[in-house]
Amino acid sequence: MKRLLTAASLATVATLLLGGCTLFGGGGGTSTPTGEDVAAELEPFYSQVLEWSSCAEGMQCATAKAPLDWADPSRDDIDLALVRQLATGGNAKGSLLINPGGPGASGVSIVRDSVDFVTTERLQAEFDIVGFDPRGVGESSAVSCYTDPADFDEFIYSTAPGEVGTDEWIDALETSSEQFGKDCLAETGDLLEFIDTESAARDMDLLRAVLGDKKLNYLGFSYGTELGATYASLYPEKTGRLVLDGAVDPNATDAEQTVVQAAGFESALRAFLADCIGGDECVYSGTVDAAMVDIAELLERLSESPLRADDGRELSGSVMTTAIIYPLYSEDSWPYLRQLLALVNQGDTEFAFILADAYNGRDSETGDYLDNSLESRIAITCLDSGSNGSREDWAAEAAVIEKAAPTFGKQFGYGGTTCARWPFPQKTDRVEIAAPGSADIIVVGTTNDPATPYVWAEALAKALVNGHLVTREGEGHTGYNKDNDCVDDAVDDYFLEGTVPAKDPLC
Repeated sequence: MKRLLTAASLATVATLLLGGCTLFGGGGGTSTPTGEDVAAELEPFYSQVLEWSSCAEGMQCATAKAPLDWADPSRDDIDLALVRQLATGGNAKGSLLINPGGPGASGVSIVRDSVDFVTTERLQAEFDIVGFDPRGVGESSAVSCYTDPADFDEFIYSTAPGEVGTDEWIDALETSSEQFGKDCLAETGDLLEFIDTESAARDMDLLRAVLGDKKLNYLGFSYGTELGATYASLYPEKTGRLVLDGAVDPNATDAEQTVVQAAGFESALRAFLADCIGGDECVYSGTVDAAMVDIAELLERLSESPLRADDGRELSGSVMTTAIIYPLYSEDSWPYLRQLLALVNQGDTEFAFILADAYNGRDSETGDYLDNSLESRIAITCLDSGSNGSREDWAAEAAVIEKAAPTFGKQFGYGGTTCARWPFPQKTDRVEIAAPGSADIIVVGTTNDPATPYVWAEALAKALVNGHLVTREGEGHTGYNKDNDCVDDAVDDYFLEGTVPAKDPLC
């Protein structure tokens, strides 16, 4: 998901997320571009031939070139990293591009390291599964802000002085974020201005062509649904088979998205507590409502008086919120949330920082950041969303958020502080996405998805002229390849046979 999530340090952190068969995956080879007609200044990019080389365990890697600035293709170029697993059946229907979300998540690493997590064996048999790192991310030309992890720690984990919403508090957050933006520009250079979602969607059309596919086949999760919907809006006639799982509603305002997402995590926490209360390892007893109040009071206490960890970092209410929401992404992770709440109620911060670090891509043992996912997430979000409105507007929005999510709401407000002084303004204006003229597009939504709430999937499927909703009833973020045969069959049948459900199968 791409939204900025919380106040205080989460306001500065910004928003998640997300062949291998050695018989067919080795060797090299080259691609055969489609050879389609494009503008003269784009022809060198669309006609480039990819040089594949062996990498990972039986996979292939390549690097494509894309324009730095799609409005001025002659200005400079950037690198886009790709990895692919060749179709294990030996006769590919084409390429299937994967984006795991974020923004800032690496498609290269998810396919290279966890291809079975994002695709079924049926798809792997008949498609070349291609992971790519969008511009600004991972092994592509990438955003870089800090070379010293301690500087990043200070930016993410420090506690702003003053009461939430006061001028002193907002000034501190804006000043910290402004310095972060300056440091990103100093380390990254011109690229920082051109890592918006629309530019990344144009990159996907370039990748489609150089891979040799007349139409784009695409599986996007979480923020990847916004990337895919943006592609469909720009290139409806080039859409092949697109599945958007864990949908973002790109037609909602930033404030509307934040309210719905805060309520989504609130709902997921309630579901967790209903399962937890009465269990041997649950620190709470009584009713879910009472436990929600207890957790809200815990977050408030930590905001007023953070607990200091052995490494000097402070467990504030916002850092604790990060630690709580991370295991809410999957019902399988609920045992970690039980452990977290028990330990923090005893004054033990260690496990809370382990979870918060995992969310932020930080190695808790070494203190190093494992990739640039958090840096790129913030940078892409600021270009996409900017920071609209005044401090008075933010205060009004924060009140609405807190009313919709009484437990978490106070931690989700004032997200605009992160981008208020970003080095570049919002890159593109928000436009309604409907993609008339596209092929059929499947939108997958999970009924109690905390990060991309179900109402967004409903809204996106309705907004897309040729959208089709597939509902997974259950908990957790995203629905495909999550042990639900009904969802998996609907998605696989669509990719392999081009069929869409006559109606929502309500899986």
